[in-house]
Amino acid sequence: MASSSFDTIVIGSGPGGYVAAIRAAQLGMKTAVVEKDTVGGRCLNYACIPAKAVLRVADVLSEVREAGEFGIKVADPEIDYGAVMQRREKVITTLTGGVSGLFKKNKIELIEGEARLAGSGTVAVGDQTYEAKHIVLATGSVKKPIPGASFGGRVIGTEEAWALSELPRRIAVVGAGASGAEIASAYARLGTEVMLFEALDRVLPTEDADISKLAERGLKKQGMQIFTKTFVQDVETGADSVSFTYNGEKGEVDWLIIAAGRGPDVEALGLADAGVEVDEKTGLLKVDGAQRTTASGIWAIGDIVPGPALAHKASDEGVIAVEDAAGLETHPISYPDIPRATFCTPNVASFGLTEEQARDAGHDVVVGKVQYGAVGAGTVYGDRTGLVKIVGDRKYGELLGGHIVGSKSTEMIQELVNVKALEGGYPEVARMIHGHPTMSEAVMEAARAADGWLIHG
Repeated sequence: MASSSFDTIVIGSGPGGYVAAIRAAQLGMKTAVVEKDTVGGRCLNYACIPAKAVLRVADVLSEVREAGEFGIKVADPEIDYGAVMQRREKVITTLTGGVSGLFKKNKIELIEGEARLAGSGTVAVGDQTYEAKHIVLATGSVKKPIPGASFGGRVIGTEEAWALSELPRRIAVVGAGASGAEIASAYARLGTEVMLFEALDRVLPTEDADISKLAERGLKKQGMQIFTKTFVQDVETGADSVSFTYNGEKGEVDWLIIAAGRGPDVEALGLADAGVEVDEKTGLLKVDGAQRTTASGIWAIGDIVPGPALAHKASDEGVIAVEDAAGLETHPISYPDIPRATFCTPNVASFGLTEEQARDAGHDVVVGKVQYGAVGAGTVYGDRTGLVKIVGDRKYGELLGGHIVGSKSTEMIQELVNVKALEGGYPEVARMIHGHPTMSEAVMEAARAADGWLIHG
């Protein structure tokens, strides 16, 4: 006999789990959340939020250093790294405290411990067993090593990289995807010597090639060394440093940070015993468009299922899962149309297909490109090198993808995402009135370029 029973139990309290729990409670379900670590999961405590807190410091430092370009004289800024870490902790506790408050507001019970699926609609946590009509798995991801290296000593993952107690003198970052680029950009601007390695032929290799090229140029201006088509090997960690080889050369740094991928955190769940099937190639759980697993009464969301490993994707999947559990009509997510954001400098944001992907898919591709400097705001605010690129299909004016590199791109991309969601195309964006002078005018001009009537450019 279970010690307690609920309508819904959510395992994991990250952006997917806590949103799912709140939505379940809103729908009148008696809800509990099981968390083995700290409320907010890895995103709020170790990854997304701490990363952006440190990146914001680097942004402010860059603005101070560039103040002379705007006619403001300031002394050389100094970094109080201890204060940086204190602010990081304050940001984390503020947001995780907010989630705890939302749990209380919505009468969601928090169960502390590691959960295991115990069969027949039950979840075991330690010596306690809980019944649930609906179970949502939202356990997130764990770091993965690279071949020939293991975590330990001076070899760390991205989560530890954002929590270093002292500002490192020199670091190596393996993997130039979103996480690696963010770490490299933050520490390079804080004064650390940075070596950034990528096995593929360019940084941010999943982004559109034009965007990746400009992003790499911006990263190099921050003083870091970038090595593409390069593998890090022969990793040896010592008491105060870690050594490795690359391209026949030897490197030595304070910390080697592996940012080359993550895997689903499902080992403790007992999936096989519960009848939850896993894709053998990816290790991800098999789900349908409503996030249902192969086991009745169990849904799965976030990094443990297919699709991009993004917090906002997990949140939306959480809403879909519990609404399906409640008997509401839901719709599957179009994964390509989820906005993607990288908060390095320059910011990079995108959605949909790259130009190459669109051509490979057989579309009659039309492209519109405009630099920030083509509109007034780019010059006013000091970013003329940013770029907006729109990828469309010529026949019906379909908006296939949007790609932006430059300041505020992570905010600007949402306009194109919304237009696509509302079944608009690039001709509609071209004729929407945009405020002046704003960076968003560059989005409008890129749409005009795709439509064949660019004004400023």
